[in-house]
Amino acid sequence: MTNLTEFFGENSPLKEHLPGFQPRAGQAWMAEAVAEAIANSDKLVVEAGTGTGKTFAYLLPALLSGRKTIISTGTKALQDQLYHRDLPLISKTVGRPVTTALLKGRANYLCLHRLDQVTEAASALVADLDEVRKWRHRTDSGDRAELIDVAEDSPVWPLATSTADNCLGQNCPEYSKCHVVKARRAAQEADLVVVNHHLLLADLAMKEEGFVEFLPGAEAIIIDEAHQMPDLAVQFFGVSLGSRELERLIDEARAATLPMAQPDLNRRIDKLQTALRELRASAPRKEGRHELSEVMAEIRKPLDELAHAIHDVQIAIVELGGATVDLEKIHEQLAGVAERLAVLSSDDAWDGLRWLEINPRSLRLNLTPLDVSTKLNGIIDNGFQAWIFTSATLAVGEDFSHFGSRMGLADVTGLTFPSPYSLQQNGLVYLPPDMPQPSDPGHTDAMLEAVTPLLDITTGGMFCLFTSHRALNNAKKWFRSHKSSLGGRHLLAQGDAPRDDLLRRFRQHGDAVLLGTGSFWEGVDVRGQALSVVAIDKLPFASPADPLMMARLEFIRRQGGNGFMDHQLPLAALSLKQGAGRLLRDERDFGVIVLCDPRILTKRYGKMFLQCLEPMASTSALSEVSSFLAAHQRKGAVA
Repeated sequence: MTNLTEFFGENSPLKEHLPGFQPRAGQAWMAEAVAEAIANSDKLVVEAGTGTGKTFAYLLPALLSGRKTIISTGTKALQDQLYHRDLPLISKTVGRPVTTALLKGRANYLCLHRLDQVTEAASALVADLDEVRKWRHRTDSGDRAELIDVAEDSPVWPLATSTADNCLGQNCPEYSKCHVVKARRAAQEADLVVVNHHLLLADLAMKEEGFVEFLPGAEAIIIDEAHQMPDLAVQFFGVSLGSRELERLIDEARAATLPMAQPDLNRRIDKLQTALRELRASAPRKEGRHELSEVMAEIRKPLDELAHAIHDVQIAIVELGGATVDLEKIHEQLAGVAERLAVLSSDDAWDGLRWLEINPRSLRLNLTPLDVSTKLNGIIDNGFQAWIFTSATLAVGEDFSHFGSRMGLADVTGLTFPSPYSLQQNGLVYLPPDMPQPSDPGHTDAMLEAVTPLLDITTGGMFCLFTSHRALNNAKKWFRSHKSSLGGRHLLAQGDAPRDDLLRRFRQHGDAVLLGTGSFWEGVDVRGQALSVVAIDKLPFASPADPLMMARLEFIRRQGGNGFMDHQLPLAALSLKQGAGRLLRDERDFGVIVLCDPRILTKRYGKMFLQCLEPMASTSALSEVSSFLAAHQRKGAVA
């Protein structure tokens, strides 16, 4: 069946395979637009609100097009869901044979050679290492997501997987059995390949440098969760070097020299280790991000000594003559590190921002380009590929210019399909009166005093979303001294357990309070009354001191634009849409968005944020919130 409107209509074959399927006009229209863009090798940007069914709306035309297609998702979890759940379901419905492949970055696949190299392991790793060794004989794909008995962040994985730097390639004794090679070969031969943004951008960056790309030459590229792409692209087209990367390289160099008695090489590796420690000791103690020009005086000498130490190790490896394959690979990695270090520590003009990131046990040097839209335009505007970008948050109102300018998309078609859910009836925005300014030290306390009374008038759960870790920690302290405010509910807080575990417990309790920041603002799906209030502490303006923001604002200033109006404001509006989008995830859901930032009512730009949440009405009266929740809870009890 090729008529997309019929496919998503009353007699859709999806009804057989998808319980509760209902026709949605927006889904059919989006599918038609995607099909047309693919057929014409065109570019299309689509904002599809929650419940539109955008995944099937782009999967079906992709499958029917007969074109070689890449679909890129925001996270590996979404990638797995798309490949293992959504794609088989729609393929079964279409009844059309299409070869598909799932492709992830190299570090997601078991490396048989590196696993064999692990002869001794710390006692804490023995159990995980044993699980990995048993799994190697069961797995066909080598995708570590299969092995749920070993945690995703287990220290065993860096030992049992490879990176682009330490992979031996065709010189590897296990090359014929390599899981990465098999996965890439399958991707080259497939009609449709599912990747994630990191892998796609790594490939595009390689093309930019003249390498042969490892992703197939696709005729259609569909980017889901496309709102993440601009910031990710800036990172991929920049230059970066971290202390952990160097520590790993030093460890691998030591391991490669163990079988040989090479005192001179070992001494030079020791000097490299010392130089790295001196750099860390000379760097600022204050965690966070620092402009490199402001701290260069303190770290210039350690940087030079590090460069000399890297060079000395390279020379020692060359002087060995017939070095092993492993040592030759380390020499190659050291050459790449030396090149990046030279760029990062040079004073030569480069159209970007140099900065230093300090973490508790590591540091990272970065060079961030001011703008990547020209590069992206050169990649996207090639005339022979269709490019479809979709997300629930790409437009401010119906204006896609902010996203388009960052992605280098000139005169692109932009379509908006609002959520089919009854937002006007089922959602309400509460603006608590008399809130202090966001800069007030007592703002977090005032926010919680304003939102906790809602716990007395709802039987459901509450998300409290914060724009900073400092506010999150202040909220934890506040609840410790105001336990009665919870009314016996469970309190869950980011940092106390893994994100997925917190969400599982939140759904299970059904009336809990969860405190979160960052990763809880998007990609979180809690349906039903388990979540009936989303409280947001402040308008999510990114810090102007953030280097990514600084680079973008500097670029806009040079172009004669207004950084606040052209970038900070639309970016914050899109972030608010993401956070508020956690509330209504199903047509039967209802609830309240609480915005605790007085600037919504006192600043002229405040209206833009309320417009982003339309058609939900807003109120500053707690009595109206109480009546709204009571009416919906009565309706739910009757149903």
